[in-house]
Parts: sequence; structure tokens; C-alpha cells
Amino acid sequence: MPFLKPDRYFSRITRIDIERDLLDCGFTSVLMDIDNTILTRDTHEVPHDVGVWLAKARSAGLRFCLVSNNWHEGVYQLAERLELPIVAKAIKPLPPAFLMALHKIQAKRATTVVIGDQLVTDVLGAHFLGMKAYLLQPLVEQDLPHTLMLRHFERLVMGNAKPEETPQTAAAPTQTAAAPTATQVTEGDR
Repeated sequence: MPFLKPDRYFSRITRIDIERDLLDCGFTSVLMDIDNTILTRDTHEVPHDVGVWLAKARSAGLRFCLVSNNWHEGVYQLAERLELPIVAKAIKPLPPAFLMALHKIQAKRATTVVIGDQLVTDVLGAHFLGMKAYLLQPLVEQDLPHTLMLRHFERLVMGNAKPEETPQTAAAPTQTAAAPTATQVTEGDR
């Protein structure tokens, strides 16, 4: 497997069909990036549709651990708000943080997928350990200066690749809100 080639490429996490793209593929666990994957870099909020998707995925039985190179207090607060374990200060793509995250949720590499918005941290880190990696387009264009430099490299590597389009019953909402907990979404969906 080419180390920098994602196994799948989506425009947004909500384009990943929980049943077809995760469960039917044998995945039981997800190691997930935070910044520009589920949390916008500009407003520092989890878009409402992303929070709903996370809650549905957890209700379907998927286990999650957040894995972030970020070290600020905000990522810990987000993990607490989402009721998810976290490995921060990860130094991705190096393997130790991914291994620590697998241990936290008692997951096996063969049944775990890494989801994130960067080739050099998320995809490369997953592939170092033989895990599958789903790449997402970043939620917003705003990013840290060093990440913007890496985005230029990513465009060269990805070439003309386009994200997969997964049919949805409704268009992805653009409003942002505090991410609901699994309990809030489940109760609201009844």
C-alpha cells in the first residue's frame, strides 16, 4: 500500500456511510483527528451534522478515540464534551499515539480505521501501522501556517483526485452548534 495514498477519500465525515463504509467493511473502531476533521479551525465548533453523525456512529456500536497533535486545553474539553477518550500531543504520524489510542479503546489494528484531514499525519500514521485511512477534505480553508504548507504538498500527491460522493437523504447542513452527546441525539431521534 502506498503510504501517502488514502484508502478512501471523502469531502466530509458525514459523507461516510456508517453501515456501508465502516461496519460492512469490518471496522469496529475509529481513531479520529480533531482539527478540521470534526472541529472547524476558524470558529472552533463542531458542525451540527458532524455531531449528529458521531452520535449515530456510536449508537451503531463503533468505538472512537480522538488522536490530535494539538496540546491546548480545548481538545481535552472537546473530548470531555463528546464523552470520547483522547490522545493529545500525539506527534502524528509517529506510531506511539496511535498505539496508545488503540489500547484506550481496546481495539485491533485490523478492525480500526483512521479518519483525518491530512496525508502526512493521519494517512501516513495509519499506514505505518498497517491500518486503513480515510482522508477528509478539511472543514474550512483556515489553518496553521505549517499545515497550509503541507496542504500544497498534499495537492501535489493527490493530483486530480476527487472525494467520493455518498448519496444522502438530505444535504449536509452548514449550521454549526455545540456537538450533541449521543444521548441527546438518540433521544431527539425517537
